[in-house]
Amino acid sequence: MQLRGTTRFASVVGLVLLGLLCAVEATKVNKHKPWIETTYHGIVTENDDKVLLDPPLIALDKDAPLRYAGEICGFRIHGQNVPFEAVVLDKSTGEGVIRAKDKLDCELQKEHTFTIQAYDCGEGPDGANMKKSHKATVHIQVNDINEYAPVFKEKSYKATVIEGKKYDSILKVEAVDADCSFQFSQICSYEIVTPEVPFTVDKDGYIKNTEKLGYGKEHMYKLTVTAYDCGKNRASEDVLVKINVKPTCKPGWTGFNKRIEYEPGTGSLALFPSMHLETCNEPITSIQASIELETNHIGKGCDRDTYSEKSLHKLCGASGGGTVELLPAPSSATNWTVGLPTDNGHDSDQVFEFNGTQAVKVPDGVVSTSLKEPFTVSVWMRHGPGAHDKETILCNSDKTDMNRHHYSLYVHNCRLILLLRQEPTETENYKPAEFHWKLDQVCDKEWHHYVVNVDFPAVSLFVDGTTYEPFLVTEDYPLHSSKIDTQLTVGACWQGGNGRMAQFFRGNLAGLMIRSGKLENKKVIDCLYTCKEGLDVQLPEEVASSIKVEFNPNQSSLSVEGDDIDAFDKVMQHISYLNSRQFPTPGIRHLRVSTTVKCFNEEACVAVPDAEGYVMVLQPEEPKISLSGIDHFARGAAEFEGQEGVTLFPELRIVSTITREVEAEAEAEVTPAGAEDDPTVQETVVSEEIMHNLDTCEVSAVGDELDGEHESLELDLAQLQQRSLEMSSSTLGLVITGVNTMANYEQVLHLIRYKNWHTEALFDRKFKLVCSELNGRYISNDFKVEVNVIHTVNPMEHANNAMVQPNFINPVHHASVDLSGHNLVNPHQASVVPSAATVVIVVCVSFLVFMIILGVFRIRAAHQGTARDQESGKENEMDWDDSALTITVNPMETYEDQHSSEEDEEEEEEEESEDGEEEDDITSAESESSEEEEGAEEEDQQGASRQQQLEWDDSTLTY
Repeated sequence: MQLRGTTRFASVVGLVLLGLLCAVEATKVNKHKPWIETTYHGIVTENDDKVLLDPPLIALDKDAPLRYAGEICGFRIHGQNVPFEAVVLDKSTGEGVIRAKDKLDCELQKEHTFTIQAYDCGEGPDGANMKKSHKATVHIQVNDINEYAPVFKEKSYKATVIEGKKYDSILKVEAVDADCSFQFSQICSYEIVTPEVPFTVDKDGYIKNTEKLGYGKEHMYKLTVTAYDCGKNRASEDVLVKINVKPTCKPGWTGFNKRIEYEPGTGSLALFPSMHLETCNEPITSIQASIELETNHIGKGCDRDTYSEKSLHKLCGASGGGTVELLPAPSSATNWTVGLPTDNGHDSDQVFEFNGTQAVKVPDGVVSTSLKEPFTVSVWMRHGPGAHDKETILCNSDKTDMNRHHYSLYVHNCRLILLLRQEPTETENYKPAEFHWKLDQVCDKEWHHYVVNVDFPAVSLFVDGTTYEPFLVTEDYPLHSSKIDTQLTVGACWQGGNGRMAQFFRGNLAGLMIRSGKLENKKVIDCLYTCKEGLDVQLPEEVASSIKVEFNPNQSSLSVEGDDIDAFDKVMQHISYLNSRQFPTPGIRHLRVSTTVKCFNEEACVAVPDAEGYVMVLQPEEPKISLSGIDHFARGAAEFEGQEGVTLFPELRIVSTITREVEAEAEAEVTPAGAEDDPTVQETVVSEEIMHNLDTCEVSAVGDELDGEHESLELDLAQLQQRSLEMSSSTLGLVITGVNTMANYEQVLHLIRYKNWHTEALFDRKFKLVCSELNGRYISNDFKVEVNVIHTVNPMEHANNAMVQPNFINPVHHASVDLSGHNLVNPHQASVVPSAATVVIVVCVSFLVFMIILGVFRIRAAHQGTARDQESGKENEMDWDDSALTITVNPMETYEDQHSSEEDEEEEEEEESEDGEEEDDITSAESESSEEEEGAEEEDQQGASRQQQLEWDDSTLTY
């Protein structure tokens, strides 16, 4: 019984334990974790947020279909900055999706990788005991869209090709695309947009020509190229391609302008500022270039000052006198060259032509016939070709009877020969008589400067500044003594015995001079020959040591030598043209560059053709020389006969101006009416005063020549010498010569005086003044001066003349003086316009004269009436006694005319005193004249006939 109870108790306990275990098992519902795949692959497009996964996102749970435990409540993504989210679409099935949070950019990141877990809903709605799946790896690829267009790597492309060649590839253009995918980021093709060009481009961007290119046809091509990506997107901007066509490499100078314009007065002008020597990459060892400026056709071989040869000698520093010019410019004082033809094509360069028929005789006394002391003969000569006959430049021979040549300079068979026969001496020995120089210059038809220095027996010759010794000297006996005068001729030799000229010269001569007493030194000779124009170069410091530059004496050519092309180019770029003349000769100067290039074998490996061009010297602004001053005045006869004489040009002024045209301003403040409609109103004229030298002023008498017996023109020689000027005079007038300033010429001309010590028959004298520059190249206006002589009555002729004469000679003042268009303002001028007191005095004196004349006539009438009443026997006793009375009147006017003219003169004098403009025209010389001179001045201008009758002639007067 006890065992049965024990067993029954044990069974009850087991049942209780079993119930407890079952209860525990019944409460444990969420037994399993969700399950997902281990790896997912997805694709998403840039513009979309949906991700296509493979396999689809599905989470499974074995607790299904239990609610909550078998349901999927969500997915969790693990990773940093993952731009995706996972969303459960159906809890019961566990289906879900992955989508992008924002728009994706393939160009920033093409792929994304992260992990994902699924979790169930737990045991109840509160999500208790939620279980998570394992972590699965998700790979998502972002698909690209064609949102970017191709862009070229360069803004433009350049290439150079040589003409006449076809290229497989000239250059490559390249574009890129910012899209991330291979399809859209690849450039599939290129295209030339410019039509009809001989070029093509392939799919890789290589451009080549489709035909041979010619430099003469086109120097440069411009192409527009575009690109396409594989999605057919065109480049956002097309690109410009420039292809230069280079001519086939030819050695030579590049950057050379054939025409180079030179404006006078601008100093030096660079001739080759952009010049470069192309050697086609040859291995150069040395370069030599010669630059030549050809000016043989300008003047006497180049542009030189055209002053007289005598003036040029002084300007070049030749000291001492004894210089005689044998071919001077024709003038009143030197007129023996008037008949010679001149070369007028060289801007008044004084050149004389000799064609084999012309020659001139130099007047006696111009050159001393004795040449025992040292002397120099200089001449400019252009001659050629040579002839078998002698051609004489200068000859001194017997004037009559014989044909002996005392000395001469002549040309024979391209030789220059000086003949110098000695005068008779005690010893009749052979002496040097002919000096021969054989020179190419004598017959080359070009201008050359010859100077022969003779210090007997030594003779030397300078040609263009270079010394030449005679190659042959012949001897002869001295001349026999004779009393025959000699004749000096130019262009031929005078044959005294035949009375004709012989051995005529054919060519051109200029500047023929003889200077006795002193030899010409080398410095003066070089100065006479040196041109005023030429080449110049300023070597840059960096190339001065590596380049050698040499000039010829007159700087018309230079040579450059070096081995560095870059340094050589710099030197060439610094070569310039320079013309120091104030008024250069306009025209063309030809220019030539000759070049020799050597290589390592010391031979001329590169043939560089000559570069030729020219310098065009433009026309200079020509000066207008104006002479102005008092051109009409009167002086008393006593002044003409005085020791000083009368000053001809006291107020003379010399002014030189140039007139140039300048462009008018675009916006003028005041536009003339109609100017805007007139197309010619485009330029305005501007006149400027300039300073330059004069070389001649000539004063000549107008009408009759000067009579040396009773009139002369005089000038202080000391004043001339002080200004290095010279004067020559003749019956025609006087000539002042020498290169000097206009101010110095003014001062000298102020001192010229005219004297006449026989003025009884003289009433007026006229003179003309002309000044010139550059040996007549620029000439002033003709300034004419008329001088009137005032003849006055001797006041001591009759006792009563002293009282009567002043009443009939009234002061006459010129209202104006013609100054040839120039308004001169002289501070030394004094006004002679009458004051009010003077007018009153003149009126009173005139009235007194009127009353005296009226009284005289009344007395005469009374005497005549009384005589008729008396007997005829007493008639002689009552006759008018005029022995002591002399009345001076103007016989050209009646009493009434004289009275009215006096009133008119009074009115004019009052008007003149009120007119300030006319005071300026009264000169100081006029104001110093006496009242008698002024009274006669107006009548002097009206004619000499009235001046001869100023005194009353009572021989035919009947009372």
